[in-house]
Amino acid sequence: MKRNLARLTSNSFDLLVVGGGIYGACLAWDASLRGLSVALVEQADFASATSANSLKTIHGGLRYLQHADFSRMRESIRERSTLMRIAPHLVHPLPVVVPTYGHGLKGSEVMRVALSINDWVSLDRNWHIPDPQKHIPNGRVISAVECLQRLPGISTAGLTGGAIFYDAQVYNSERLIMSMLHSAVQAGAEVANQVEVSGFLQSGDRVTGVRAIDRQTGEPLEIQANFVVNTVGPWSKGLMQHLPQPPYVHGLAKAMNFVTRPLFKDYAVGISSAVAYEDKDAVLKKGSRFLFIAPWRDRSLVGTWYAPFDGHPSEFAITEADIQTFLSEVNHAYPAANLKREEIEFVHGGLLPSTGVSPKSGDVQLAKHYTLYDHRQDGIAGMLSVIGVKYTTARDVAEKTLDWIGRTTGKKLPRSTASATPVWGGEIQNFAEFLQDAIRQHPHLPEATVRRLVYSYGSAYQQVLSSQIHPAKADLKADLSDLAVLQAEVLHSIREEMAQHLADVVFRRTEIGSAGLPCPDRLRHCAEVMAAELGWSPDILNQELATVERTFTWMQPANQHATETTLVDLIPSSRT
Repeated sequence: MKRNLARLTSNSFDLLVVGGGIYGACLAWDASLRGLSVALVEQADFASATSANSLKTIHGGLRYLQHADFSRMRESIRERSTLMRIAPHLVHPLPVVVPTYGHGLKGSEVMRVALSINDWVSLDRNWHIPDPQKHIPNGRVISAVECLQRLPGISTAGLTGGAIFYDAQVYNSERLIMSMLHSAVQAGAEVANQVEVSGFLQSGDRVTGVRAIDRQTGEPLEIQANFVVNTVGPWSKGLMQHLPQPPYVHGLAKAMNFVTRPLFKDYAVGISSAVAYEDKDAVLKKGSRFLFIAPWRDRSLVGTWYAPFDGHPSEFAITEADIQTFLSEVNHAYPAANLKREEIEFVHGGLLPSTGVSPKSGDVQLAKHYTLYDHRQDGIAGMLSVIGVKYTTARDVAEKTLDWIGRTTGKKLPRSTASATPVWGGEIQNFAEFLQDAIRQHPHLPEATVRRLVYSYGSAYQQVLSSQIHPAKADLKADLSDLAVLQAEVLHSIREEMAQHLADVVFRRTEIGSAGLPCPDRLRHCAEVMAAELGWSPDILNQELATVERTFTWMQPANQHATETTLVDLIPSSRT
């Protein structure tokens, strides 16, 4: 996967996708599989915004039962199975326990009925998945005693038992996007990051491509296409302002998840809490909030907190007040956690489409359904905006989008094959057997390192390991095998995945920094390998480290900032 702007500007494409998150990646991949000539551009880095900052859960839609929305349930169940089948290294079953209280809507009797209906609606969930590791068992209700054994410390007042069901979790949401982009490129697509759209090419009332800027050099670009699809999500308003007609506008909400020390080991947990109190650090509103705590990479993911947002996406920020409010909320819902501010290792934040704020509760109302907005409504042909609401169903929305384009343009497109085509790294018939074979084949590597490679890259992990440092820079090659593997990952990221900055590698190509502050030596090693490969000066190297440092620093309590040794301080200025 190479960044080749000459090919972008010298060809005319059937389809140009603007935006490199999960929706853009799915769309480019599906369109390429159908034989279309496809280009995709991303103004920053792939998967660098909301798509990377999810709760990592691939939902089967159990919550839609409360509205008897069986159509959305079936859609989510189907996509959960599809993702486990086409990305078996990245998407895995996730057991979930929800405590039941009383004998009403939150009681064990109602949950028993709900789980039975869910099993019936998802009866075919395992039919086309030969790998037993990916099978979703039936749900069941457990006693209060068993629930407390599995979830020590939860509230016992009115506890009547618990419900166990299964969803799925994506091990690395950024790498799923990268795998889809790899697959799109293998099918013929041209993709590039750091390309910002600055306007649209038009012939009469029809969009025929975009004007853009290479953010690496500042050079202007023009990319020709028969049809343009906007998948930039929160940036849609700004992008659409380049058109002469009033843009389609949707509201936004900011969302936040915590990465913390492990709270529950073997199960994800759903805890409902009615919140109504004040403390010195936060003011919590009345209302019922459902918190989800999931085990992830020997830590816990806790989410999700929402708040209204009416600024420009570039102004998005999670404030210390936001963090304190959510922290208080988590501790109120699950007092046994007793989370401290310094135990929040990472904060995931992003912007989601919103329909406003509830006048009764004051809570943010998230958009429930994706939107395909045809800009012919504004007098502009050849342009479609896709506003997605769920990571889980992005592939299905991409399929529906292309079917819609085919119908409206009168171009007969082949049927989608994306649901039956493994993504890059997904050529695995039996995940457990594949993982054990990989461990046996590499006895010189720590087992944990091999596991990490397989979970991140799947059947392509050998390609990653084959990346080697340039012989002239061999002095940078690490003696420790785990660092040598990290070096190979960094080089693969640069040479095959368009990583251009240290943050690209730390947060999106590898898992070194996406769950918390990495070991300084490992971070320094990443920076030095990139400097050697890309020819960075000491000043550039230090700037790259400072950028990564700022990302972590704002997540730490303010009283820790003054005493911390900076990451830049760890890099001798004489080294490149």
